[in-house]
Amino acid sequence: MKGLNQVGKQFRSNSNNSSTANMSNTDMNMRGKIIFYEDRNFQGRSYETSSDCSDMSSFLNRCNSCRVENGSFMVYDRPNFMGNQHFMRRGEYSDYMSMLGMSGGIRSCRNIPMHRGQFRMKIFERENFQGMSHELMSDCDNIMDRYRMSDCMSSHVMDGHWLMYEQPQFRGKMMYLRPGEYRSFRDMGMSGMRFQSMKRIMDM
Repeated sequence: MKGLNQVGKQFRSNSNNSSTANMSNTDMNMRGKIIFYEDRNFQGRSYETSSDCSDMSSFLNRCNSCRVENGSFMVYDRPNFMGNQHFMRRGEYSDYMSMLGMSGGIRSCRNIPMHRGQFRMKIFERENFQGMSHELMSDCDNIMDRYRMSDCMSSHVMDGHWLMYEQPQFRGKMMYLRPGEYRSFRDMGMSGMRFQSMKRIMDM
């Protein structure tokens, strides 16, 4: 187990080739730490990382529990940061399959760097930055009530890290956005989802 953890610490994903990757030096220096376990209740083989991991199967056959010792992470039920997403902050998740409803287990994860400073994001009603648009610098619990926007299909994140929710009041399925341009949420595997609220990921 010890050897596996050491491998995990050395792992560095090449996820920065994504068009959405554009983290500052300040972000890069503030890493979290998460430990995944093959069995429930933190049993079995484990894999520890402070970085993005595009495919958990490279280290564990399965993943049924995890512990976030520092920082916060997004976990995904498909490799390459695809599929259903869940936000995980510091704490213990002894059986996240039942807690989070991820029947397929965690297949990939992203570290969410700590951000200090202003938050700024522009949302667009249509793909490719078309249609009605508004700039956000704080949380928005309902884009329909606040901006009379019925949908949000693309965005440009200038500062900070954000969570997008499919329902008002920060409920329902979510999507993590870090600084970068997002021309089409549908092309990111979010077809059929309509995002109705947005929240900043603040310093924990």
